[in-house]
Amino acid sequence: MPLNDEIFPLHMDNHLLVVNKPAGLRTIPDGYQKDLPDLHHVLMERYGRLWVVHRLDRETSGAVLFARDANTHRLLSLQFQNRQIKKVYHLLAIGSPATAPFEINYPLRVDGDRSHRTVIDFRRGKPAITLIHWIQSLMNGILLIEAQPLTGYTHQIRAHLSAVGCWLLHDNLYFPWNRPPDSSDAHPSLPEEYQRKSHVLPIRRLALHCWRMEFLHPISLRPFAITAPYPDDFNETINLLKEENGD
Repeated sequence: MPLNDEIFPLHMDNHLLVVNKPAGLRTIPDGYQKDLPDLHHVLMERYGRLWVVHRLDRETSGAVLFARDANTHRLLSLQFQNRQIKKVYHLLAIGSPATAPFEINYPLRVDGDRSHRTVIDFRRGKPAITLIHWIQSLMNGILLIEAQPLTGYTHQIRAHLSAVGCWLLHDNLYFPWNRPPDSSDAHPSLPEEYQRKSHVLPIRRLALHCWRMEFLHPISLRPFAITAPYPDDFNETINLLKEENGD
């Protein structure tokens, strides 16, 4: 469990609070074990009542936005509903580098199989788009990638990347060996170098970080952008893989 001093504000005013969430901490209480710590309650002990605007999965680090009053919460929720809030993620994954940015436009169905994955479903899925930008190739097929989901479905980035033959480091849910046994999709085997070295990488969790958010401040209506620095495990992994790659 992360210590409270690992949770620090990126921005705070009379209406907003943005924090850099550490990996390993839930955004809101667990549905079954309500006594487990969560970011929302940790922050309310410090700053008073807060309204949750969006969530990050427990293993995902990065920028999380809270409202400090009900009206701000309503206005920000409308921006999310109208897809006016831009969220940019950085991630480490296995795959082939792309020479140019590209768009993944596959319909998604949440909780689509027995493993509760989000799946590509051209009949019953809902429209979903993720923009992908390759940042850098690191060691033996490991990539630093930027992903911007234009829609906001559970596991959208992971499901979309998996569909194009790219998997986040330590994503035990979407790696090929966890595909349903009746799946006819062909998937390349994981690079031997990754299998040999992944257990010694500094990052031991899903390698996904909410790096940047952009939106209109709901009160001033001025453009607002905030960037969340990489956590230590993410940054150290990149540096190690650069050294292995000779960069």
